[in-house]
Amino acid sequence: MTHQSQSAPLADRMRPRNFLEFVGQGDIVGEGKLLRTLVSSGTLPSLIFWGPPGVGKTTLANIIAAEAGAKFVSLSAVMSGKSDLAAAILEAEASLKNAGAKTILFIDEIHRWNKAQQDALLPHVEKGTVTLIGATTENPSFEIIRALLSRSQVFILKLLSAEEIKQVLKFALQDSDRGFGNLKIQISDESLDLLANLASGDARVALNALEIAVQSKKTGGGEVSFEITEADIKEALQKTHLIFDKKGEEFYNLISALHKSMRGSDANAALYWLARMLEGGCDPLYIARRVLRFASEDIGMANSEAMIQANSAYDACHKIGYPECSVHLAQAVVYCAKSKKSNLLYSGYEAAAKDARATSHLGVPVHLRNAPTEFMKEIGYGKDYKYNPNFSESVDQDYLPEELKNKNYLAKTKMSFPDNGVDQN
Repeated sequence: MTHQSQSAPLADRMRPRNFLEFVGQGDIVGEGKLLRTLVSSGTLPSLIFWGPPGVGKTTLANIIAAEAGAKFVSLSAVMSGKSDLAAAILEAEASLKNAGAKTILFIDEIHRWNKAQQDALLPHVEKGTVTLIGATTENPSFEIIRALLSRSQVFILKLLSAEEIKQVLKFALQDSDRGFGNLKIQISDESLDLLANLASGDARVALNALEIAVQSKKTGGGEVSFEITEADIKEALQKTHLIFDKKGEEFYNLISALHKSMRGSDANAALYWLARMLEGGCDPLYIARRVLRFASEDIGMANSEAMIQANSAYDACHKIGYPECSVHLAQAVVYCAKSKKSNLLYSGYEAAAKDARATSHLGVPVHLRNAPTEFMKEIGYGKDYKYNPNFSESVDQDYLPEELKNKNYLAKTKMSFPDNGVDQN
């Protein structure tokens, strides 16, 4: 192993070099599965890998390039633009012309490229100058232009299971060339399980934490032997990321505390719990979704602007990501905490939904039915319907089935909007 590879992070050193070393995603890279078949066929289409961080998108792109015997060019959509793309295309054209070598162009976080940048890539994909492999954590249906998406095969990559993370960790502990196989490390199954579970499906997080734990124990020189305990694992995770169990009880305790602090109009507490979640590594879009739900469930018609604030915060999280979006979430959380509260919409919908489930056999009143054909008009569809805008006064007309006549799902409504419904103190 070279000095350069020794100095590289463990997660980079342990990057799988072929399909046999690759852990996880068995439904797409397993023997005989679609992706493996496409690679071996020699007619590889452009690909889009959609999945969360640390599940192997970049690694798969490297493996595919090696298996296909293609040149691999990598661009980060965050750091590059049209000029970088133009340089990569020129390089690909030269390789194809001079050596007959195909080029796989890997674009990490391709969703960060705007429409114009993606449009600039399209003709080179169509001509076959490059085979695109794009990696994204966002839904490609919304983030990739339709023309590019239609020319690509989309593969969804899933979070690694705890057992798969544990397998990755064991490889790193046993590999004496790239990992820690040359050290005598004692680590219990319980400690490995803890790390595998707290990594929440992200192999990179697990390997980074393992590396920090090992580095904190190494004394240097000669034969090295030491034990890594559960306490060491927790300390290592705190150094890489503030720790909280993203799938366990503590995660739900934190989101519950945030929700209840907003409901109780305590903006300071809400900010604290928001920070605990963000600094602990929670996906900001998850929090934004919960705040958006809160804006209607707990505020609703008491201040309808709350939903606009929450939706704008979600949009900001989606567009610029963490950490920049933290202030937008803070604005939405404080706004919701200070808003007047009402569960009118929540309770009203629940009551309507209960009736809907119990009375799904009831037909739509004839005068409310659509009548697109003459036959439907002849049998009475839409008959006697009063078109409200044609009347200067309120119209006496029923809109519910006879069995639910005069039902009031919003009986406790008190719609008031003083000072936009927000406490200014």
